[in-house]
Amino acid sequence: MNDLTIYGINGPVVTIAGKTDLGMMETVYIGKSRLIGEVISVSSDFTTLQCYENTTGVRPGEPVYSTGMPMSATLAPGLLTGMYDGIGRPLKRLEAVSGHYIAPGIDVPAVDTEKKWQVDILVHEGDKIAPGKILAECDETSAIRHRIIAPPGAYGTIVSARPSGSYNVTEPLVTYRTDEGETVEITMMQKWPIRRGRPVAKRLPITEPLITGQRVIDFLFPIAKGGAAAIPGGFGTGKTMLQHQLAKWSDADIIVYVGCGERGNEMTQVLEEFSELHDPRTGRSMLERTIMIANTSNMPVAAREASIYTGVTFAEYYRDMGYNVALMADSTSRWAEALREISGRLEEMPAEEGYPAYLPSRLSSFYERASFCETLSGDKASVSIIGAVSPQGNDFSEPVTQNTKRFIRCFWALEKSLAYARHYPAVNWMTSYSEYTLELDEWFKKHVAPDFPALRTHCSNLLQEENQLMDIVKLIGADLLAEEQKLVLETAKAIRVGFLQQNAMHETDCYVPINKQYLMMKLIFELHDRARVLVAKQIPVSQLKEKGIYDLLSRMKYDIPNDQPEKFDELRQKLNSLLGEIEKKYDM
Repeated sequence: MNDLTIYGINGPVVTIAGKTDLGMMETVYIGKSRLIGEVISVSSDFTTLQCYENTTGVRPGEPVYSTGMPMSATLAPGLLTGMYDGIGRPLKRLEAVSGHYIAPGIDVPAVDTEKKWQVDILVHEGDKIAPGKILAECDETSAIRHRIIAPPGAYGTIVSARPSGSYNVTEPLVTYRTDEGETVEITMMQKWPIRRGRPVAKRLPITEPLITGQRVIDFLFPIAKGGAAAIPGGFGTGKTMLQHQLAKWSDADIIVYVGCGERGNEMTQVLEEFSELHDPRTGRSMLERTIMIANTSNMPVAAREASIYTGVTFAEYYRDMGYNVALMADSTSRWAEALREISGRLEEMPAEEGYPAYLPSRLSSFYERASFCETLSGDKASVSIIGAVSPQGNDFSEPVTQNTKRFIRCFWALEKSLAYARHYPAVNWMTSYSEYTLELDEWFKKHVAPDFPALRTHCSNLLQEENQLMDIVKLIGADLLAEEQKLVLETAKAIRVGFLQQNAMHETDCYVPINKQYLMMKLIFELHDRARVLVAKQIPVSQLKEKGIYDLLSRMKYDIPNDQPEKFDELRQKLNSLLGEIEKKYDM
């Protein structure tokens, strides 16, 4: 359709006067530069477009070209190790074409269409084909085996299959005939609308945690594979750093990192760190199982709105191959600001704090794509979504945070006072929560220890008791407390400093296996129970402090290597010996 022309321009919002044949969410090319855009409103008088590039220099009267297709992501081998903009264009290839700044109207393939992949064809002529059937495989990186699967809607009988060999992503590998007699070719490359979730055979109950190696998360507030979590926190509380740690150390097979409206230097830091980081699974670069989407704060605001959908589409693609994928979105507040800006230009009726009334539905359409499921191929796989939220003034009652809480079940609230005290991760153990704990308790009992859930409960109760005692301390001081109460404060301090606080720069402490986490907490409470016996004998808590018992507990995270759990027995013997000396002294 070449008779469409621009009527008006308001930043990224472009209008066409009169009735058109354009459909909702259809991709279009805008102006002589063929800027990429999308239809967001249709009426008999006007059609409104959202442009994903800078509209500077575009004039009324310039043409608009229809594609007849929704905004889609290119899915094929070669996505891993890449960095893309919000609409899925590869930034390295864009740089090669236009330099450091993206020229308007550039549209390059998301993957290298000339690169040859060594493909193993797994089907033969005469085989039946159905959605999810594995047709071929190739090594995308040394860490990931890429599966080429039959796309949704592919039903029929294979009439020809290429032999195993070297092919690029555009060459047909398999040809099948539908039940209606139509012949269809399948290549390694496919397109998928970013705003539509990819189908699965069925969703499964949550049964397995996503182990992150961060003690405050794994032990107190675990997230499940296929779950959704939010990390709210003000400026400087460590949201990005915590997401970096989760991306580096979680036991997901593939990481999709979406930088949504954040500073460009943060994305540079991610790229550099992941390039240098040795993957604990393979010993090679972490980038080999990572996809990054960079839509920085100086990029077009409309593309920021699309970036999280592009990211979750990539994640679902690899989930369908049978992988567990973790998606990090940093941050959904910047994404919501893009919604608010575009809504304002459309002159829509604003809701709370100027955000559009459909903010909750847009958030739900993103977080609800987290899933633990049986894929069409019959594998169990998951997409876990962890979104950072940046409430202004650290106000968790603002609309983005409150609406996010409706659609997630894991809330890791970052506290400014903890961050300023250099307590990282600055997760507030009083306001954070996880609704996955009951569903995951059976896994922890089976794979860690039968008393793991009970130990978590004891820890939470003790921290709550400390919080109540601190209100009393502020009024009368700690010296007037009973010895039992002083013991609670000392044990809680050992938990806070020796367990919840974690050093991301320390070789041993940056990642802690779940079994070591359990042994650390078990030793803390063994000491607490033994100390209660001494306190009952009128032995003051100050004697335990003078012996350096709590110092030993605080240092065990550094002193005991992750792969030497037997050293906990040595520390236990040393602590028991010190407690025995104290008890003997007072018995005399």
